[in-house]
Amino acid sequence: MARNNVSSDAICTGQPNAGQLYIVATPIGNLQDISPRAINVLKTVDLIAAEDTRHSGHLLRQLDINTHCIALHEHNERQFAEKVIQKIKDGQTIALISDAGTPLVSDPGYFLVKLAHEENIIVSPIPGPSALIAALSAAGLATDRFCFEGFVPSKRGARQRFYKHRQKEPRTMVFYETPHRIIDSLQDLSSQLGEQRKVVLARELSKTFETIKSDTANALYEWVVADKNQQKGEIVLVVEGFKAPECDTISEETERVLRVLLAELSLKQAVKLTVDLSGEKKKIIYNFALSIKDKLDE
Repeated sequence: MARNNVSSDAICTGQPNAGQLYIVATPIGNLQDISPRAINVLKTVDLIAAEDTRHSGHLLRQLDINTHCIALHEHNERQFAEKVIQKIKDGQTIALISDAGTPLVSDPGYFLVKLAHEENIIVSPIPGPSALIAALSAAGLATDRFCFEGFVPSKRGARQRFYKHRQKEPRTMVFYETPHRIIDSLQDLSSQLGEQRKVVLARELSKTFETIKSDTANALYEWVVADKNQQKGEIVLVVEGFKAPECDTISEETERVLRVLLAELSLKQAVKLTVDLSGEKKKIIYNFALSIKDKLDE
């Protein structure tokens, strides 16, 4: 039986529903990025489950939010998830927040949300800031298809294998990296994916020293090495997907079609029809047609 995520009353008033879990996005830097809806939910839920209550406490005080907080992080999530779910089943409303950005995106919360679905509890996302989406939107690389790979491994061997296994990934890739590893990471990225691979470094997004730099992997590595300021803060790497070199040949079937058409039509007409029928690149088919025609004219 289908169930609605929120009632019409909740949509109109913005008040949380009893017995519901809210996944609330919080600012990644600029306090003004939090939505009025997120503030309202955090003020009116019965309990906030925070990745770090001390860190989130500072944010909540700035927003004049006095809701009681409990810690739910990667080290205790499995242990406390069932207790949180029981509170929701008893009718409480609970909001999950991470230190910054959208919960569960390389942050705790997976086991809690999974368990909530298993218990048929409504899980309602309150959209907002995400370093992943912010970096991708400003990178100037293809966004129609992309993959998020989380944090790059910390040890050199694992990191090199990590990048190597993604050499032929055609989608734009997004990684999180820490400031103290950024130089080594860019060096390994350059060696495994190629010095000329296009990379965008997005640092301190929405903060005072926000930096978005686009260049080749090797040039970006040299730039970061030369400027210690670029070795600080929260870092997102957006990497261009693999582009296969253009093939200068055509399939046997396409060649057969082209030869038949060339025997009856002009070169221009034969090429156009072959492209329409095969879907292969016009430039390659045209050059191939020229070579066939030259041989026929000899």
